[in-house]
Amino acid sequence: MELVLVGLLVVTLFHAIRLERALVRLRRDRASLEKLVTGFAASTQQAESGIQRLRSAADGAGRQLETQFAKSVSLKDDLAFLTERGDRLADRLEALVREARPLAQKPARGDDPAPPASHSQVERDILQALRMAR
Repeated sequence: MELVLVGLLVVTLFHAIRLERALVRLRRDRASLEKLVTGFAASTQQAESGIQRLRSAADGAGRQLETQFAKSVSLKDDLAFLTERGDRLADRLEALVREARPLAQKPARGDDPAPPASHSQVERDILQALRMAR
């Protein structure tokens, strides 16, 4: 009976040693798992702060784009107004040139008459420049 008890104690001791080794490995793995979890938490925190910085940068860029867009709309309106006004002035200038054409072809007394071709060439150049400006 004592031999059976000794045999059972030896088997129990053998299993206790194996269990102790398994517990040591588990504790070592637990420590590395804790390090891994800590590293993961730090990485998550960095990612969250990076996302917040990105969000604030995107908001700032969005506000800046909105401001630039508002300015561009204002400039577009100003340019449209100036173009319309320039067109009206070009039309008036063209009408004035047409009215002045007969007067330019009549020589004044005592003056050397300029050849009509030079006046018409100047007129044509002005009209062409006005048309190109439109």
